[in-house]
Amino acid sequence: MYISSDPATPRASLAVLLATSFAFVIVQLDVTIVNVALPRVGAELGAPVSTLEWVIDAYTVGFAAFLLSAGVIGDKFGSKRAFMSGFSLFALASIACAAAPSAMALNIARAVQGVGAALLVPSSLAILNATYAHDKNLLAKAVGWWTAAGGISIAAGPVIGGMLLSLAGWRSIFWVNVPICVLGFALTYYVVPPMVRTARPRHFDIPGQLLSVLALIGFVAAVIEVHALGFSSPAVRGGFALALVAGTAFLIVEGRVRAPMLPLTLFRSMRFSGAVMFGVLANFTYYGVIFILSFYLQIVRGFSVVETGLIFLPLTGTAFFSNIAVGRLSARFGLRALMVGGGLVGCSGYTLLGLFGISGHATFLDMLPGLALVPLGMGFAVPAMTTSILSGVERQQAGTASAVLNTARQVGGATGVAIFGAVVASGAGASVMSGVRGAMLMSAALLLVAVAIALWSRAGTATQPGQ
Repeated sequence: MYISSDPATPRASLAVLLATSFAFVIVQLDVTIVNVALPRVGAELGAPVSTLEWVIDAYTVGFAAFLLSAGVIGDKFGSKRAFMSGFSLFALASIACAAAPSAMALNIARAVQGVGAALLVPSSLAILNATYAHDKNLLAKAVGWWTAAGGISIAAGPVIGGMLLSLAGWRSIFWVNVPICVLGFALTYYVVPPMVRTARPRHFDIPGQLLSVLALIGFVAAVIEVHALGFSSPAVRGGFALALVAGTAFLIVEGRVRAPMLPLTLFRSMRFSGAVMFGVLANFTYYGVIFILSFYLQIVRGFSVVETGLIFLPLTGTAFFSNIAVGRLSARFGLRALMVGGGLVGCSGYTLLGLFGISGHATFLDMLPGLALVPLGMGFAVPAMTTSILSGVERQQAGTASAVLNTARQVGGATGVAIFGAVVASGAGASVMSGVRGAMLMSAALLLVAVAIALWSRAGTATQPGQ
């Protein structure tokens, strides 16, 4: 475990927050900016919807599969070094995406982008945790602003993507990552203090890493292809079987090795387990809905890429306001209240979209209430969930705990894209519209389950974060 070698002044702490926020900006930007471009990518590269799902899920699987190992890398070599390496790898992978000659090459480069994102997220949270560990209220505010930075990039992604697509083609959406990575790398180099080792470095869990990758790829591939090939297909059954066998073996290995990449003891905490399950359901619904809305708006409703980006703006923009209010509200009401309240607000948004926002005649104003409420609720719930985990573990476990949380969330997001993607792959017109409405109502029901989990886990029962 590494921690900062020097206590941070208030000004230095703000500079560190800015540096870590750059990381979340590019990680989140590549979700929505790519979604808007998918129809154009498919047309130019001749890729069907199932292949386009991999443009999203290759990134997500790469992210999820290497998050836990990224936590070990941060512990072994220092969070600052891991963080700067993440910026470098993400920039190189973005260049490869922009130059991709085929859908397969694009998907491979997207997977490498995911590995870069895996290095960025847990190390950024570990740096924040070390910087603000002296004050849990400040930590909650810092996580809220860090999340808000990601929310801003999500909001800007569809608009920027639509403009870039109109002006310079889909490849330009990947070039935009490069200057952000350069700025983030330089800022980190100058403002994040050196880290000193406080414990013996952890060892790489190679069997666990390989088994986790096999389980994730098998599961996501099977879910994506089950609609096109059918459950009776040997490839689909083989994918699910691989996921089951590799997943079971992974749990057995992690329970026996001396230095597991996934410490199963973390799940003995109801608060930790509940927050992780909440994160899975939140990402399942959110990323799945963003994926199908891109196709619905452009292919079924006939909106341009710029119009689609503008429609997405409230879906991703209102989270900023709830993100920055989290620190103050968590100190007053507690983390569990924010998770429950945020989940209920998001649930109401999905319900409004399913009942009134998806139809052949629905206007932007019909969609607006639902599009605004979903991110508003998630903007309360997600930072509260993250802070609950960070403040509930020992400092030396912060990187691993955040990696576990984000791994679970990425698995949820990949599964949501794969399952909801079957809706837009199943046809066109009225059948797709009915499927999108059903996906919205399913998302509302799943968020109710997430709320029940938050109540069950008693996350943040006290009025102070982390208690």
